[in-house]
Amino acid sequence: MSFFSKENDKDTLNGIWFVALFAMAAIYLRQTFPIFQELEISPLIIAIVLGMVYSNFLKSHFPESWMPGITFSAKLILRGAIILYGFRLTFQQIMAVGLPGLTVDLIMVVSTFLIGAFVAIKLLKLDKQTSFLTAAGASICGAAAVLATEPVVKAEAHKSAIAVSTVVLFGTISMFLYPVLFNSGLLGSMDLAAYGIYVGATVHEVAHVVGAGVSCGMVSCDTSVIIKMGRVIMLVPFLIILGWYLARSAESPDEKGSTKLVIPWFAIGFLAVAAFNSFQLLPTEVVKSIIFIDDLMLTMAMAALGLSTNFAKFKEVGMKPIYAALTMFIWLLVGGYFITMGVTSIMGSGGHAFM
Repeated sequence: MSFFSKENDKDTLNGIWFVALFAMAAIYLRQTFPIFQELEISPLIIAIVLGMVYSNFLKSHFPESWMPGITFSAKLILRGAIILYGFRLTFQQIMAVGLPGLTVDLIMVVSTFLIGAFVAIKLLKLDKQTSFLTAAGASICGAAAVLATEPVVKAEAHKSAIAVSTVVLFGTISMFLYPVLFNSGLLGSMDLAAYGIYVGATVHEVAHVVGAGVSCGMVSCDTSVIIKMGRVIMLVPFLIILGWYLARSAESPDEKGSTKLVIPWFAIGFLAVAAFNSFQLLPTEVVKSIIFIDDLMLTMAMAALGLSTNFAKFKEVGMKPIYAALTMFIWLLVGGYFITMGVTSIMGSGGHAFM
């Protein structure tokens, strides 16, 4: 699809500016109303809700000729945002996690995705695209993982919106539930460092991780965020493996001939940016500015996703994605606890001894 040409470049730009307006409104609402901050609701979530409300109730006021700008935001701006996401972490942070944290991360990412995909596809008979998106959101890094997985599975916008909604629901529940379990003693002998690993390896969004971690002190918060970054960097091999699987599992001869392994270049770009950021060549203020721009781009992508979503599509899918996400939530909560306790009891909960 050609987004810019002599015939439609002005309309495409109008569509992009329209999406940017929604993104800025979402950021403004997040900063202005304390309730969004208290509940750790990110501008990304506000943006997709605003977009969905407009799309379903006010779409008649939207010029159809601006749609290329919406699609551009949902696809290309999204890919650029995923690349810049690499400025949020360094390889030093990943190494600081140590072998115990990375082990728990790997086990939880792989097991959660496989369990979620199996339950959704085999037991609930949900379509593969929605199943993979929902499982990616729960197992890796929430909405960002859903957005990054969308082009690999070639999903429709409403399926990504469904997956993001499950992330919001169960991620928010986790953010409030985990501190209650820890402070009440229901997590047994788990110490603060192990709790940080537990939160970072099992809670959905980065914002949810911060909320669940900081409630029990900065030690657990710092550990949980670093562990979460370990999951984030696993997004790259995950997308490559998923792309390979989809290419190999094409069902018809025609599909096998037309479906090729596509390496997600934006995922490679994300890894390259993280590697560059590891050398700390840019001043801290510059990196903060880049992250702000990245937040805006991600928020634009979510707004565009909402603007492309029709509520009628949700009715077609029904409650199945919620059931699949609930299964993964239970596994993350219960299975994640036992895996964290098992790994940390064998290896310890600190990374310094394993460097």
